[in-house]
Amino acid sequence: MRKIIVAAIGGNSLIRNPKQTSVEDQYQSLDETCRHLADIVKQNYGLVICHGNGPQVGFILRRSAIAYEHAKIHQVPLSSCVADTQGAIGFQIQTAFENRLDLKGETLKTATIITRVLVDKQDKNFLNPSKPIGSFFTPEIAEDLKKKYKDWTFTEDPSGRGFRRTVASPAPLKIIEIDPIKNLIANNYITVACGGGGIPVIKNENGFIEPIDAVLDKDLTSAMLASEIKAEIFIISTDISNVYINFRKKNEKPLEHVKLNRIKEYFKEGHFAAGSMMPKIEAAINFIENGGKKVIITSPEHLSDGIKKGYGTIITP
Repeated sequence: MRKIIVAAIGGNSLIRNPKQTSVEDQYQSLDETCRHLADIVKQNYGLVICHGNGPQVGFILRRSAIAYEHAKIHQVPLSSCVADTQGAIGFQIQTAFENRLDLKGETLKTATIITRVLVDKQDKNFLNPSKPIGSFFTPEIAEDLKKKYKDWTFTEDPSGRGFRRTVASPAPLKIIEIDPIKNLIANNYITVACGGGGIPVIKNENGFIEPIDAVLDKDLTSAMLASEIKAEIFIISTDISNVYINFRKKNEKPLEHVKLNRIKEYFKEGHFAAGSMMPKIEAAINFIENGGKKVIITSPEHLSDGIKKGYGTIITP
């Protein structure tokens, strides 16, 4: 069986220009990323692709907010937004990949798995929902939404743009669809899974699975998936070619080959910003500590060089 690589690509990588956000624009950006990922497949690796979906979920929530404001059409549940983007982005990845592989004379198959991820309802993050999602609302609309959706929480934007809904970001515990993912990998499918970190679900008092409004960190779930399937390499694609310490300071320094103990020291020293590089480094640490051999963090155009030439930031045990 071929060695497996898990590649986590960001939802923002589909939108490289804020003035070009259409579905067609996103596909063009994704096609470029898939071109580099196809080079990895040519090196005889199996591939699982995980993707972010923050901007795309934001678009759905914005449409939902406009529909509610003007026609009182019900809001789209967050779990449905994640499921919708898993299907839509997965469809684009499959299309781009099959076209790219066809150009390279390959005949590999692709599949997307709508993926649910179990979380703990008692996770401390549910006590303080702090992850902003969706549109900015006027105080009047935010108040109206609070009355209609009593479990929703809002925060006021410090720059005066209005109120945004906030949700929790709990830790991922278990990938519900892990078995079909493994089956697809074993049958040489390029598999798209855990989009947006997965659809968060809990088990209720009857033991039944039900969705819960939350967002999961894509990199943390991707690292858990990589460990579960015993991937050889975990790749995190981001918008910079290397991880930096002292980022955007006069003494900033790109990291190239780094051992686990050293990256953990940098992590404790606070070199990596929350909501940016911090979860990526945490995911990398988790993967290596769970038996992973190598993490590569770099930009899309350097993905193949990361495998062949050690380009980017390489983290090893």
